[in-house]
Amino acid sequence: MEYTSPWMNAELEGFRDAVRRFVDTEVVPNQEHWRKQQHVGRRVWEKGGEMGILLADIPEEYGGSGGTFAHQSVVFEELGYAGDMAFGIHVHAIVAHYILNQGTEEQKRKYLPKLASGEMVGAIAMSEPGAGSDLKGIRSTAVAGADGYKVNGSKTFISNGYLADLILVVVKTDPAAGAKGVSLLLLETKDNPGFRVGRILEKVGQKGQDTCELFFDDAHVPLGNVLGGAEGKGFAQLMTELPYERTILGVSGVAAIERALKLTVEHTKERKAFGQALFEMQNTRFVLAEIKTEATIARIFIDRCIDDMINGRIDTVQASMAKYWISDLQCKVIDQCVQLFGGYGYMLEYPIAQMYVDARVQRIYGGANEIMKEIIARSL
Repeated sequence: MEYTSPWMNAELEGFRDAVRRFVDTEVVPNQEHWRKQQHVGRRVWEKGGEMGILLADIPEEYGGSGGTFAHQSVVFEELGYAGDMAFGIHVHAIVAHYILNQGTEEQKRKYLPKLASGEMVGAIAMSEPGAGSDLKGIRSTAVAGADGYKVNGSKTFISNGYLADLILVVVKTDPAAGAKGVSLLLLETKDNPGFRVGRILEKVGQKGQDTCELFFDDAHVPLGNVLGGAEGKGFAQLMTELPYERTILGVSGVAAIERALKLTVEHTKERKAFGQALFEMQNTRFVLAEIKTEATIARIFIDRCIDDMINGRIDTVQASMAKYWISDLQCKVIDQCVQLFGGYGYMLEYPIAQMYVDARVQRIYGGANEIMKEIIARSL
């Protein structure tokens, strides 16, 4: 019997069909163009907003679709099944959840409807040239004045950075206070002369995703745009919201594993060598049997994580396990699949090759996997 995720139901199946049609129509035909220009088009954000998929799990009172994390997972899965790593809905949804869970009522009502409609594209600026997974090492500062904050510093590896209208910036409002001096600011990029987008970075994979350097030179942020309304909460807010991001990475990783397996089974049944299909060779069948088993284990685990997220039970350790183990497995499985494709697996015209270069960063962003292991170890 074919396994079905326990959180799926008839309503979600209908939603999946609609999302799949959107992805097939608006995303897949544009993938090559987006890779060449290194960012998606603004129109896909607007259409995603019209479709109601940008913030599928944000309450309707704030402009979202009123679904649960199950609805958002369906969106992430369908993008994964289509091999898309350009349309930055993932980061966009993460920004929205910071505002929903940590923001003031005024911040929620001002920004969430605009993020839900696609009028605004969201990004989160954590990493700096000298501080990646070590967020305590950031150097960007924000100094309050009568007319607002002046933000100075730089950020790098920022997804959605090129198109972003609203950036959640991690800064130090009190450099002498350590973690307690970190704050999150909501910075609007439009008509903000102190803000500048640097170059779109040339990456190994995920070339359609606009990953940028950002520069702040007395960039303006209103006093009312400190997330949650008070300084010094930033580090606690980050620790609270990171499990959402890491669970998303797990959801996307499982979708990629399942897609890689499907593509490879199809290829090995069609491709012949030494007078027989590759699938008829014992080594091929054994490798695919192992991948199928691991994919099933990963699916059951992420389904538990999705259910726990829906019901408010997910914790930092569980999300860290999902992020580290699934992204490691994703890279391992896709590498094995490339091997079974042979020379064709190294050609970018074959989806498995594109998946290979796109997957590697999954083990780095969202917190390097070594950090995930440290978090898990501290719970023992």
